[in-house]
Amino acid sequence: MRAGWPVTTFVAQNHLRRPVQEPPTDDDEAISRSLAGDLAAYEVLVARYSAVAHRTAALLGAGDEAEDVVQEAFVKAFRHLAGFRRDAAFRPWLLRIVANETHTATRARGRRADLALRAGARAEPDGGPADPQDVAVATDRRTRLLAAIRALPDQEREAVVCRYLLQLSEAETAEVLGRPVGTVKSRTFRGLARLRKEVGDDLF
Repeated sequence: MRAGWPVTTFVAQNHLRRPVQEPPTDDDEAISRSLAGDLAAYEVLVARYSAVAHRTAALLGAGDEAEDVVQEAFVKAFRHLAGFRRDAAFRPWLLRIVANETHTATRARGRRADLALRAGARAEPDGGPADPQDVAVATDRRTRLLAAIRALPDQEREAVVCRYLLQLSEAETAEVLGRPVGTVKSRTFRGLARLRKEVGDDLF
């Protein structure tokens, strides 16, 4: 695993300016300032989307290479930032780069990577005590669901992961996967149908 963010090295090597300013308040400002050479502004974007980028890489099969995949995705996003459509959302654009880098990594390994779904789909704590029996039932259900998701054909698995584990909209999923919305809908439908046969109607 490489140490540090290569984005920092890339920008420093290209002698881009790093003006001292207040942190950007939104993505649009962060992108504008990044394009002007403000490394600190791009670091805000990295911090803001690092967690979802790692989760996307893991859920799509990056495995132990997730960290490298995400670093490379942020570097490529920085290099291609000038081509980003400013009327679009940054998050799905970035996640498409993450998805592409994940596919490249898994192809390079020459095998289908095992999904790190347990970590990616771990429920957030609700802050209250849980009944042990309820926890056991929920854990068993989640285990069966994640096993069923692993067994889906790749295209259906990716659509289901984006829609229901990453909670992206159909349009965002289409952008991330580089497919038409209609294709996303059909793959999601087929994937959910397979899951219902395995674990019942109570999926997500």
